[in-house]
Amino acid sequence: MKSRVVSTFLIASTLLIHAGESTYQSCYARWDEQTVTVGNTYFQRTYRATGKGFVTTSFREKDPDYEWIPAAKAVQEKVDLTVSCSTQKWSVAGETALKIVVRIAQKAPLTIWIYPQLAGTLHAHEQESAQRQQMPAEIATGFETDLSKPNIELSSDSECLVLSPQHLRITHYELMDQTDAHNELVSTREWLLQTNEKRLDLQGCVLSAEQTVDQRGIVFLKLAPLPHARPQPQASDFTVNARNRTVEAHYTGYPVATLLYQGGTRGRTHQLHRLQRQLRTYQPGRDGQFLSNTWGDRSRDARINEAFILKEIEAGANLGVDIVQIDDGWQKGRSVNSASAQGKGVWNGYWAADAHFWDPDPVRFPHGIQTVVDAARKQNMAFGLWFGPDSSNDAANWQKDADHLLSFYHDIGIRYFKIDSMKTQNATALRNQRAFFNRMLNGSECNMVFDLDVTAEIRPGYFGLPDIGPLFVENRYSDFHSYWPHQTLRNLWQLSQVVDPLRLRIELLNNQRNKEKYPNDPLAPAAYRADTLFAITLFANPLGWFEVSNLPAAYVQEMKPIIAAWKKERPHLHAGKIAPIGEIPDGIAWTGFESLADTGRYLLLFRELNTHATFELPAQQATHVTVLAGRGTATIDRTRLHITIPETLDYLFVLLN
Repeated sequence: MKSRVVSTFLIASTLLIHAGESTYQSCYARWDEQTVTVGNTYFQRTYRATGKGFVTTSFREKDPDYEWIPAAKAVQEKVDLTVSCSTQKWSVAGETALKIVVRIAQKAPLTIWIYPQLAGTLHAHEQESAQRQQMPAEIATGFETDLSKPNIELSSDSECLVLSPQHLRITHYELMDQTDAHNELVSTREWLLQTNEKRLDLQGCVLSAEQTVDQRGIVFLKLAPLPHARPQPQASDFTVNARNRTVEAHYTGYPVATLLYQGGTRGRTHQLHRLQRQLRTYQPGRDGQFLSNTWGDRSRDARINEAFILKEIEAGANLGVDIVQIDDGWQKGRSVNSASAQGKGVWNGYWAADAHFWDPDPVRFPHGIQTVVDAARKQNMAFGLWFGPDSSNDAANWQKDADHLLSFYHDIGIRYFKIDSMKTQNATALRNQRAFFNRMLNGSECNMVFDLDVTAEIRPGYFGLPDIGPLFVENRYSDFHSYWPHQTLRNLWQLSQVVDPLRLRIELLNNQRNKEKYPNDPLAPAAYRADTLFAITLFANPLGWFEVSNLPAAYVQEMKPIIAAWKKERPHLHAGKIAPIGEIPDGIAWTGFESLADTGRYLLLFRELNTHATFELPAQQATHVTVLAGRGTATIDRTRLHITIPETLDYLFVLLN
């Protein structure tokens, strides 16, 4: 049977009926009666249509040329293949891609997304058109599958790659959220594939297969909540069969990206970050901002009122804060966390509790929120609010919630929101929450930014909603003896192996509070200088988890120089290819981050509590080094960069070019 060609753009009139081609920038799709080939500047992948589904017959890097899939005997099989192409965004907040929808007879379609900047594919299974027509438009973007129905037919709900390299290292990342109960957020396991290895059935969102000889690899990223937080439990996300040399990724209702990389762990990180930036485009001035929130000093909402927030704005402007945010307490209703709730606060069903729950508190803000928003704007600062979407009845009030926040954006100019108390208990709730965010992203032209709290509850986590804004990673308090700077650095360092740091909100506290709770502790918060605390956060989104107006004057003076230096460099720093370097932070390591940017190579090095004052790195053809902040020296000697930091628990921020 001949293939049916359906293409919405760029189809040449001379194409034969049994073949087709479609392009977007460097991306292309070509097909005939049985095969579909997709690719761009970096890769090319070919699928063969069979009666059971699509089989990958070639997956090739282009520079240098390398084939990952062993040659197989061609099999001719008559299939009814339909192909359609368009340009589209997977998310309204992301980049445009070439979208290819391929279908065999009456089987569920497979959608293949090709981005100009990615060395690989993003796969999803389309919902049936009738189902999609019944869905609100806000839901359709960002989800291509019916999450309420687990897919049973494995052949149509997985991709299985037979890999040609003999020597492969499998790396499995296990991530944790709910950080109120977990502190070790990333753990990895590795296997060198040997034919007698039992089949591995692994749960998680990230898996890689890397050649040990030349450090090129394939990494899989499943755009899903973590296994414990999914509406339907799944036995495994990835199956590795060493005897057959196969790696199989199971969709089970979620998109899966399959990306090629070079350069070992660092190259893998770069590809994972690049994918996330295709789904959410980095915008200087919107992303990577320094946000302050008073909740970290544990007065909760007891001090929140107009006069106090005006003081916060003035102090924040002096320090260099970009966004002043009011946590729980600005609203008329009282949550369970309110200092005045006395056990009678609300943590769900807000609209049922009080139709005016989300109005500004008329006592605390007698002139409304507009007064403090205007005061922040006069200081060239943005404003943010805490908000708890209504999770009752599977987030049935999503549109009401979204329209309420849109009114704050359009009427008052508030664009930053911390999203807390959200519960994602089933597939309906997840679809409604997806629609909640899409409605606001569309309604604000992607100017609204949402910090999704991942500290508690069942929530979409690191990869369930990758396009809405930063993740509010952790609540740590010196009051409870739970804040150590080296552990915050450890969490950021480990997460940034797979999660783009521009998607993480990382805290720093007022280390002069509660010194008595850390007796004889060489890693106590007070052992660090204030600017070192800020340096820990500067490759991500800094969170001043304190009352700015109550910071000691010495703390402010120590912080201001690095904030100024960071602001000057951050558009280039954040736009670069970021990766953790050195050792995993543990309180005694040499560790840090790098960004390969258009202006050069940014390096942030930390000397933790160790006896080695010097550290070396390859200079990578750089001839000049500039110290941007911190204490120490940096020199280039031929091909090596020599870093010296005289004091422990200190840092150096440099630029090589």
